[in-house]
Amino acid sequence: MSKPVVAIVGRPNVGKSTLFNVLAGGMISIVKDTPGVTRDRIYADVNWLDKDFTLIDTGGIEPESKDIILSQMREQAQIAIDTADVIIFITDVRQGLVDSDSKVADMLRRSGKPVVLVVNKVDNFDKFMPDVYEFYNLGIGDPVPISAASRLGIGDMLDQVAEHFPEHGREEEEDERPRIAIVGKPNVGKSSIINKLLGEQRVIVSDIAGTTRDAIDTDIVYNGKEYVFIDTAGLRRKNKIKEELERYSIIRTVTAVERADVVLIVIDATEGVTEQDAKIAGIAHERGKGIIIVVNKWDAIEKNDKTMREYDSEVRRVLSFMPYAEIMYVSAETGQRLNKLYDKIDMVIENQTLRIATGVLNEIMAEAVAMQQPPSDKGKRLKLYYITQVAVKPPTFVIFVNDKELMHFSYTRYLENKIREAFGFRGTSLKFFVRERKDKER
Repeated sequence: MSKPVVAIVGRPNVGKSTLFNVLAGGMISIVKDTPGVTRDRIYADVNWLDKDFTLIDTGGIEPESKDIILSQMREQAQIAIDTADVIIFITDVRQGLVDSDSKVADMLRRSGKPVVLVVNKVDNFDKFMPDVYEFYNLGIGDPVPISAASRLGIGDMLDQVAEHFPEHGREEEEDERPRIAIVGKPNVGKSSIINKLLGEQRVIVSDIAGTTRDAIDTDIVYNGKEYVFIDTAGLRRKNKIKEELERYSIIRTVTAVERADVVLIVIDATEGVTEQDAKIAGIAHERGKGIIIVVNKWDAIEKNDKTMREYDSEVRRVLSFMPYAEIMYVSAETGQRLNKLYDKIDMVIENQTLRIATGVLNEIMAEAVAMQQPPSDKGKRLKLYYITQVAVKPPTFVIFVNDKELMHFSYTRYLENKIREAFGFRGTSLKFFVRERKDKER
């Protein structure tokens, strides 16, 4: 089940980033950054009451002049309309209602997407309420007064936002078909791969105008089995500043990855693996998806008997935070090895949904502990009592120990390796939670 996506839109200096940081910061859990992946915080995982959603800041470069402000805001609104399930449109009670607010409101209203109109900088409700009412004139519903800086009204705002979330995706629940997102930098051959896979088997390309996402879903049947490919190539924007384009493509990557079971990270063999590839891979890794690294344009590489080995180790080095990822060498141009993709996808999904019996897990753990003593600190030794699997997609385990502080990251990694030695789990990350149990509770 994919999480809803919420985007923030508004003029410069109305408090978009303040609101984003309040939501992504203290009161809310934010996923720790993946080692080796730096990112400006364009998106954050937010939890409100019992609802999880992905928050996107469409902001970016703050322009100078009035006309540019409007065109930038339109651009940001368009990104939000394309990718978000709910849009937070933020205005400023002190600047009042401005012409560009109305123009963007028209755009949002026509999109038919749910919009929550937020009036910021209301740090005194009694004093500012008359000014808040002015925003009814935008015609996009009741304005919600907040002060992002003083954290007032945030709860009411989030309640409004959450009302628009789809009821736990009933339609999606029944859809058992594997969903595969194809992501990567521009021009690495994402669309060519999809077109080649489609070949003569073009079934249905569900390209319905006004669907929630602009990532286009393509249904492909292979060997009697149906797959849904989510393509983020989509719109090409010619006139945008590079920075905006990169930001835009990251936002689209996040929304595509969010909906997928398996992510194909496409890398251009002729360019080698880059920092930007690592950024994109980090998004899929953080979200615990099945991952296959697809090195495209392999036909264009001069090869000797060491080429693939050398390439492998370079990819592993740059993407060192995901040693479990599968790597494939293909050519969309010649179709080389592309049909092998389905077997890999099936294998990764099988591993993502694999459940291991508790008894077996505890045998593996006991053996691992016997082979390598758990760490101790100031005479106190770590004791591992019990391990059990609590979820799939990705496989998630809870380990009960006597003292969480003693459970070093490296020992968790050691146990993970032992579990992988026994069951493979190729292509999927594994998550581990460590819980404390006092001896008395046992």
